[in-house]
Amino acid sequence: MAVDRVPVLKRCRSLGLDPVYLGIDKKSTRELKRSNRKMSEYGLQLREKQKAKFIYGVLEKPFRNYYAKAERMSGMVGENLLIMLESRLDNVLFRAGLGRTRKETRQIVDHKHVLVNGRCVNIPSFLVKAGDVITIKEKAKDSQRYKDVLDVTAGRLVPEWLDVDAENLSVTIKQLPTREMIDVPVNEMLIVELYSK
Repeated sequence: MAVDRVPVLKRCRSLGLDPVYLGIDKKSTRELKRSNRKMSEYGLQLREKQKAKFIYGVLEKPFRNYYAKAERMSGMVGENLLIMLESRLDNVLFRAGLGRTRKETRQIVDHKHVLVNGRCVNIPSFLVKAGDVITIKEKAKDSQRYKDVLDVTAGRLVPEWLDVDAENLSVTIKQLPTREMIDVPVNEMLIVELYSK
């Protein structure tokens, strides 16, 4: 499996991204060396795509597949793409506060701690639907890990499309998010322009 080993703060700096969107509280004090250079149109489009891939932890090939699927769906391609990325299982757990970062929620799913509608799912890219109920396995609920995570993420704002029961470590998907509910700083129109060349 491919692993991104670039230091997170360095990558955030190069993409002009605030680490808070990744669930990281650290700030970088360094300045970007090439900040005064004008970027080409292609450069801006590529940066938006890289930003979206980095935020959601998706590699190039799966990202291209999401885009192809978003094109086949009805409605705006860019919105469909973001809604699909937002409804990935690892992202839903991150949004619900059951993990400090998306990488951590991805590991939780990989370790088979998650049930979707009562069935064990160990695929982080699993797309949830409206009405799905996601819970942590009974065996894993008592572990210290989840108590620590809930302490850290207690102040995090939960999106309105999720209904979270922190007591029982369960999440209900009230509806799929709309573009207005997704707060990532990505201009999806630039991604569409990049892929439509």
